[in-house]
Amino acid sequence: MIRFLIFFTLIGLLAIGSACNPKTTKEKVDYKTAFLVDVRTPDEFAGGSVPGAVNIPLQEIDQRIDEFHGKKQIVVFCRSGSRSNQAKSLLEQAGVTNIINGVTWEQVRVNTENQL
Repeated sequence: MIRFLIFFTLIGLLAIGSACNPKTTKEKVDYKTAFLVDVRTPDEFAGGSVPGAVNIPLQEIDQRIDEFHGKKQIVVFCRSGSRSNQAKSLLEQAGVTNIINGVTWEQVRVNTENQL
């Protein structure tokens, strides 16, 4: 019985972890030309972000959808990947394509620096 509970507890934790930390796509991203969108709050954004990124908080995505249309590549990111995953879904539902979940702003910053 204990093994059974431990097993299903571990499975549950793995499922929660993968939902909160979505993986990025294997698609090649040109961070120099991509539309980089930090979906965190303005206060979080002010505390540090990726050079050249635009701050469009998750709760404003619907009202600012026009800013996304016509972009070749869009990279959304946040603190943990949860809000960027939600932003990606909202944008796809609105018909916006070429969206990549960059997951965390630190990962996107490192990836951007690696392309310089």
